[in-house]
Amino acid sequence: MNIDEITASLRKGSEVLALQTAAKKNKALEAVAKALNENRASIIAENNEDIKAGRASGLSESLIDRLMLNDSRIDGIIESIHLIISQTDPVGEEIGGWKTPNGMTIRQVRVPIGVVAIIYENRPNVTVDAFCLAYKSGNAILLRGSSSAYNSNRKIVEIIKNALSGVEDGVANAIELVKVKEHDHSDVDQILNAVGKIDVVLPRGSGKSLIQHVVSNARIPVIETGSGVCHLYIDNDFDMQKALRIAENAKIQRPSVCNACECIVVHKNVAESFLPQLAKTFAGRVKMHADKIAYKILKNCSESKNVLFEATENDFGNEYLDYECCIKTVENIEDAISYINAYNTKHSDCIITENLANAKLFQTMVDASCVYVNVSTRFTDGGEFGFGAELGISTQKLHARGPMGIKTLTTTKYLIDGEGHIR
Repeated sequence: MNIDEITASLRKGSEVLALQTAAKKNKALEAVAKALNENRASIIAENNEDIKAGRASGLSESLIDRLMLNDSRIDGIIESIHLIISQTDPVGEEIGGWKTPNGMTIRQVRVPIGVVAIIYENRPNVTVDAFCLAYKSGNAILLRGSSSAYNSNRKIVEIIKNALSGVEDGVANAIELVKVKEHDHSDVDQILNAVGKIDVVLPRGSGKSLIQHVVSNARIPVIETGSGVCHLYIDNDFDMQKALRIAENAKIQRPSVCNACECIVVHKNVAESFLPQLAKTFAGRVKMHADKIAYKILKNCSESKNVLFEATENDFGNEYLDYECCIKTVENIEDAISYINAYNTKHSDCIITENLANAKLFQTMVDASCVYVNVSTRFTDGGEFGFGAELGISTQKLHARGPMGIKTLTTTKYLIDGEGHIR
């Protein structure tokens, strides 16, 4: 990979995009949506090749699910593009302004970051989401997907570039895809060392290793979009049906994603009543790694046969990304909060409670980008938040936190006007 040549082209693309009106950017995105719809058969065909290769290499079915594209998912991708188009262009938005005592006018406005890179695994829908969010916010983007999704990503980027080339004022060099070689990660290190060429990099992985590698080795700014060790806490004062419905959704609906629940924390006073009902709800579909108290209760449940295991220290804070979860019992809500803050990844955590004071305490004290009361963690998503799509879920505390939509891909500058002022 010639990082200098690629980033120089992207920089030129970002400079053109910075001058584009919202109408021009929306017109280009409309062309991309139309092209993806018209070429869905070829996208699915390339995706099938990736899936075939993934199964042959032993990729788990949960990761195959992350990789898979079908008509329904392409419909969702196109819907996300239209939602992004419908959103207000953040570039040029004045977010603050005042006049100084000496007569100068100072305005703070949103501007694009410039050249953004994203390093991600498996999910080819991220290719479209990342491009559209970057384009609408005036940024050029370098995409480094995984080898397991390369055929899908290559076809999608080819379609996007052709669509941009075919529309007046489309900026085709605002997107580039790294040609990925299996087992070769030298291109990642080139990206992480592209000081002055790439303005920010975002790692978006299906596990901790990719994210940790980027955070530990990058010489350019990083927005950490973390792994998702999400917790569901069942409080002493809770509604059984709410708890069971949310637990099932948070763990089972799509276990391979970062907002799926990985650990169910249970107040000891309700463990005897809740855990057998949880086992019935899971109906043998979820492996449960239970602490000593929970294990003692669950081992007498017929539904737990062959899916119940005694938890080890490695289970606490583990991101399974599969039909598995950890079960932890606690003395009280304070212990629950302490445990969650020790083992979560600052992503999403939820309390099931009918006690307003406990709900407020939990939301105040749990350190995560999204803290829910009686809501599945599966809602931590740019689309569900009304952003149309997301670049990732930021788990850090600076610049951006939570689902990253259009505005998080902007920074600000101050514009100062005067009449020959000197100091």
